[in-house]
Amino acid sequence: QVQLVESGGGLAQPGGSLRLSCAASGSILRIDMLGWYRQPPGKQRELVATISGAGNTNYADSVKGRFTISTNSAKNTVYLQMNSLKPEDAAVYYCNADLTTIRMSRLKPWGKGTLVTVSS
Repeated sequence: QVQLVESGGGLAQPGGSLRLSCAASGSILRIDMLGWYRQPPGKQRELVATISGAGNTNYADSVKGRFTISTNSAKNTVYLQMNSLKPEDAAVYYCNADLTTIRMSRLKPWGKGTLVTVSS
């Protein structure tokens, strides 16, 4: 079994910062990609940022220059540093992975999400 667990959501003021974490655990052989997506109220889920196993990053235009995605040295935990937060960044943030299990199954699991609220 594979599990992604997010943490770090909460309330921030406009212009403030939050740092999200997502830890992957279970019978994982290899993680090829970790990413963050978000779903604002009443809207569809959208890409925020991804990072490959090689460290290549990709960001949505709306967060470029404000958000930074990174991993730990074991590459099984992904972080999202969010700076200069705007009210439109408020959403449930979900962690996603593209990984291979020790049984050689290719999976793309999702975390349960963590709520980010941006309000004064």
